Amino acid sequence: MKFSIGDKVVLKRTGEEGRVTAFIDKQLVEVEVNGTAFPVYLEEVDHPYLKWFTEKGTTPGRRPVQQEIAVEKPAVRAPRLAKGIYLSFMPEFKMVDMEEIPDTVKVYLLNELPVSTKYSYEARGRNESLFKHEGTIHAFGNVYLHSMPYIELSDQPRFHWSLQDAGDTMMAKEENILRIKPAKLFEHISKIMEGGSSSFSYLLIDGFKPQPEEKEETFVPVVRAGRVDVQSVNRREEPRHELDLHIEQLLDNVKGLTNAEIIHIQLSTLQRYLQLAISARQDRMVVIHGLGKGKLREEVHNVLKTVPEVARYKNEWSGRYGFGATEIFFRYA
Repeated sequence: MKFSIGDKVVLKRTGEEGRVTAFIDKQLVEVEVNGTAFPVYLEEVDHPYLKWFTEKGTTPGRRPVQQEIAVEKPAVRAPRLAKGIYLSFMPEFKMVDMEEIPDTVKVYLLNELPVSTKYSYEARGRNESLFKHEGTIHAFGNVYLHSMPYIELSDQPRFHWSLQDAGDTMMAKEENILRIKPAKLFEHISKIMEGGSSSFSYLLIDGFKPQPEEKEETFVPVVRAGRVDVQSVNRREEPRHELDLHIEQLLDNVKGLTNAEIIHIQLSTLQRYLQLAISARQDRMVVIHGLGKGKLREEVHNVLKTVPEVARYKNEWSGRYGFGATEIFFRYA
């Protein structure tokens, strides 16, 4: 179905009326509804005339006539991205000396999950908050957050986000910080200018996980003759698929411990849970070490190099952990 800029349209899924404000590509148009503009797939919008006709069904001075026209129910669209929730960036360009250069970037939150999600979002520059917003995004919906000058995006702002299943309080809240490196940003912009797409997106989560069970006190630090021993509280320890080595997750009180003693506790915990994972013949495990100055990550990798059952490990960006976790893959004879 063809549309022109300024045409009135109706959103098939929600029944809201708006107007076309821009063409993004062959599949997407920008639609403004109640002062908010956002991208919509062409198959999700229709001319409103049929809706007006079927809703009103009357003409002045005549009795209402029962409508016999069957209105097709809008089909639920399939996700265009893999299942998950994404932060999406849509650059806009301007002409300078007969050359297109990036000018501004529109930021969207895309929900490709079948659940409504509460979100909190903040873009922060070096010393200030650039934009913040919170609300609820419906299943398979999208929210236009804000625009920012391209030069601000190239200055590596931090995108703080948190997400929570709006309909299930048993699901854990997910939160992290996204930061786009200049080289990666240049790569994204280059692909868009080559005509590959109109935007680029980062996966924040691929789904929600249940709330962790209430944490039991597991470790007690005991300082003896200048060294730290870690004693377990009497309970059977279970292997974990996710191990958080942040010291506040291991101990309730770290007052008086030196950095060396903290590292000792963290690495002792790692070694114990590696053995538990191997005993249970797990195929993989995630160790959360955070970013910081990279000291704990380096020590974790040194331990992994000494374990024969570790086939490989990787420390790559993920929506759930950023660069603050290492995924381990085990092998067994």
